[in-house]
Amino acid sequence: MTMHAHPEQHDHADRPPVERQCDVAVIGGSAAGLTAALQLARQRRTVVAVDDGTPRNAPAAHMHGYLGREAAAPSELLAVGREEVRGYGGEILTGRVLAVRPGEDGRFRVELSGGHTLLARRVLAATGIRDDLPDIEGLAPRWGQDVIHCPFCHGYEVRDQRLVQIVTHDGLHPTALLRHLTDRLTVVLHDVAGVDEAVLTALEVAGVSVVRTGVRRVVTGSDGAVTGVELVDGALLEADAVLVGTRFHARVEALASLGIEATAHPSGLGEVLQVDPMTGETTVPGVYGAGNLTDPSLQVLPSAAHGSRVGAIIAFSLADEDIRSAQRTAGEEGDWDARYGTGERMWSGNPNGTLVTEVRGMPPGRALDVGAGEGGDSLWLAEQGWDVTAADISGAALEHVGAEAERRGLAVSLLHRDVNAPDAVGGATYDLVSLQYGSFLRTPEQRGLRTLLGAVAPGGTLLVVGHDLSPMREPVDPAEQTRMFDPEAYVGVEEVAAALATQGGWTVQVHATRPRPSGAVSTHHVDDVVLRAVRAAATP
Repeated sequence: MTMHAHPEQHDHADRPPVERQCDVAVIGGSAAGLTAALQLARQRRTVVAVDDGTPRNAPAAHMHGYLGREAAAPSELLAVGREEVRGYGGEILTGRVLAVRPGEDGRFRVELSGGHTLLARRVLAATGIRDDLPDIEGLAPRWGQDVIHCPFCHGYEVRDQRLVQIVTHDGLHPTALLRHLTDRLTVVLHDVAGVDEAVLTALEVAGVSVVRTGVRRVVTGSDGAVTGVELVDGALLEADAVLVGTRFHARVEALASLGIEATAHPSGLGEVLQVDPMTGETTVPGVYGAGNLTDPSLQVLPSAAHGSRVGAIIAFSLADEDIRSAQRTAGEEGDWDARYGTGERMWSGNPNGTLVTEVRGMPPGRALDVGAGEGGDSLWLAEQGWDVTAADISGAALEHVGAEAERRGLAVSLLHRDVNAPDAVGGATYDLVSLQYGSFLRTPEQRGLRTLLGAVAPGGTLLVVGHDLSPMREPVDPAEQTRMFDPEAYVGVEEVAAALATQGGWTVQVHATRPRPSGAVSTHHVDDVVLRAVRAAATP
């Protein structure tokens, strides 16, 4: 079953690097990356997005032109989008991609900060672009507030105000739009050559002031807001807002190891990632780009739309590849098979101390060990006289369990199933259902959670033990460390407890946070959250 304790759930200085497998690695977790991830997760692909928290629109308090989310904060869109992606089992990791290199079997090695790695069949870059402002004093501190660059993003908000357009390398492209938004527009030719004088004359005839003097600085008031623009000759132009063009640079550093570089944009104002206009694929097969990384004119809405389209293209690509290879293996199963198939023990082999404490003294019956891993808990239960079924999504893990059970002369049934599969336990019920440090991906209808609860027989016990994940929610420097597990994409102890309360017919005997028992293979101290509940006995 898809239930495991991830080996890197807590930050620790001397922990070993982690390598995980997925179908698609998405670099960047803003509108384009999240929308692509949503498309892919809904196609039952294992998708992991890595985001370092540096979106292009971070300085802006609001986004505009997004139907249904007009004037929402960018952070609000990201929060909702992440929740939606995680609701289908997609993961968003806080961290940074340092390089992408060709790997084995046609996969890519996505190298992350902290020394960790993702092995991905496809890679989608949705890292956006970096804006470089002209070197004018006072511009940068007000960027995204009352220093703007796009009439569509912020033009309405400065309507009818005193607006100064500082023209540098970008020319007069947005000026006609600005003139329609306000009748108090001044155009300053700061650092520009070759401007068509006929165009300037037409602007002046239309009521636009044109100043042919460079800018020294942007002036702000006591509240920090823009009040004017000081020219190099000392003159002061009163202003409520400033519009200025930027130079833009595609953030493709992580792709350089594949030979992928940014190319000049036709405008001459910067560089973008060149992709196929239909598929979004780069010059390296299997590597894609989406969002304003590929087109600087894309606002949030069209960036999201582009991500949706490219995500769908990637899903087709994977499906076609699977058809040719006659495979239909869940990406998560391959991830865990790779870990358990190394021949090295991942865990201590000891039964979990909390399981021993909670179960000792119970009359033996039928037990289901969910996410059995290498079988330490299953084998201990069998030694205590339980009729044990060890369930896991990983066939390699169950091979360990079967071999050790045979060596010890124990009878343990093996169930190779994904808990999110239909009828995962075949309608069987058990006197004890144990989930120790397990994790299974969320689904909108909570299929795995319903399977877990439904496997407990009337009068039976559910025992769920998970790590206290509070340390996973503490800030981390993405440049130094990538968190290799996204707890919000998995069903946790608290969600199980909430389902018990909603369902009714359960008596919660224990729901507490405790120090982790001794005997684990990891040596650093963590706390555990323990949930023990008994299902009501069947009425005669």
